[in-house]
Amino acid sequence: MSDIRCVNLCRTFHQGDITVTGLDHVSIDIKKGEFVCLVAPSGGGKTTLLNAIGGLDKPDSGEVWIAGKRIDNMGKSALAEMRLNNIGFVFQAYNLIPVLTARENIEFVMEVQGIPAADRHRRSAAILTEVGLEGLEDRRPAKMSGGQQQRVAVARAIVAKPEIVLADEPTANLDSSSAEQLMDLFVSLNKNHNTTFVIATHDQRVMEYARRIVKMLDGRIDQDIPQDPR
Repeated sequence: MSDIRCVNLCRTFHQGDITVTGLDHVSIDIKKGEFVCLVAPSGGGKTTLLNAIGGLDKPDSGEVWIAGKRIDNMGKSALAEMRLNNIGFVFQAYNLIPVLTARENIEFVMEVQGIPAADRHRRSAAILTEVGLEGLEDRRPAKMSGGQQQRVAVARAIVAKPEIVLADEPTANLDSSSAEQLMDLFVSLNKNHNTTFVIATHDQRVMEYARRIVKMLDGRIDQDIPQDPR
C-alpha cells in the first residue's frame, strides 16, 4: 500500500488580480520507505505539493491519502493529531524554540504526545547520539552552528517515530560539509527505520541521494525518474 497518495490535486493562489497555479491536476503515489526528491524551479509547485501532503495546506480539489487515511477533508483536530503522530517536518528555518535546550526541543513533540518523562529522556538521548550531537544536549540554539541546529530539527522530527518525514529545502542554509552530513543522516534513518522521506529541493547535492526524482514545472509533474543514489 502507498504511504502517500495524491489524486488529481489542484491549488491556485490569488495575488491581487493575478491567479497563480500552485498545483495543476497532480497525482502521485509514494510507497513506504521511499526516498523521493521533489525538484522544481521557484514557483514550480514542489513546496505546495509538500504542504498538501503534510496537511499544512488544503488543495482546492483532489484527494490526499496518508497511510490509508484521507486527510484533505479532515477536521482541524483530527488533522493535527494525524500530523503529530504520523509526520515529521524539517524546514530550512529550523523552527527551534530559542529558550529550550537541544534536548528540550527534541522532547517537545513527545511531551505533546503524552509520552512519559523517563521514555522521553531515553529516546532523546538515543537520537542525540544517532544524529551526532551527544554532549550538546544542554545547549540552546543560539550556541549551536547552523548544521547543529538542523540536526536538532531533524532529531525532533524523527524522535517520535513518524512514518513520513517531509523536508523543505533542508540544506538551503548549510555549507557543503554540513549538507553532506545531513543527507548521510537522512539516508541512514531511511534505511534503519524504513521511514519515508519526501524532500523538496533545487539543490543538486540533495538530488544525488534520492532513489526517485519527481521534476515539477508550472504546478505539474513533468518527469518521474527512478535513479541509483550515490
